[in-house]
Amino acid sequence: QVQVVESGGGLVQAGGSLRLSCAASGSFFSINLMGWYRQAPGKQRELVAAITGGGSTNYADSVKGRFTISRDNAKNTVYLQMNSLKPEDTAVYYCNADITSSPNSDYFDYWGQGTQVTVSS
Repeated sequence: QVQVVESGGGLVQAGGSLRLSCAASGSFFSINLMGWYRQAPGKQRELVAAITGGGSTNYADSVKGRFTISRDNAKNTVYLQMNSLKPEDTAVYYCNADITSSPNSDYFDYWGQGTQVTVSS
């Protein structure tokens, strides 16, 4: 059974920083893409940042220069360092991991339960 668990959300003032962590655990062969998504009230879930196993990254335009995604493959963990936070960054942040159970199997998406990030003005 594969689990993806986030941590690190909370309440912060505008201009502050938070670091989110997400660890995948259980029985699996490898993880391909890992990423962070967010969903604000009344809005669709959107991609914030993603990182491949080799370290290539992709960011939403709204967070470029403020957020940094990184990954520790040995720990099956992905991080999101969020700096210069704005009230519009307030949302539930979800971790996503593309995981396969064996070398010849397809990759499947696994989602964490989400962690709330609230930025006050």
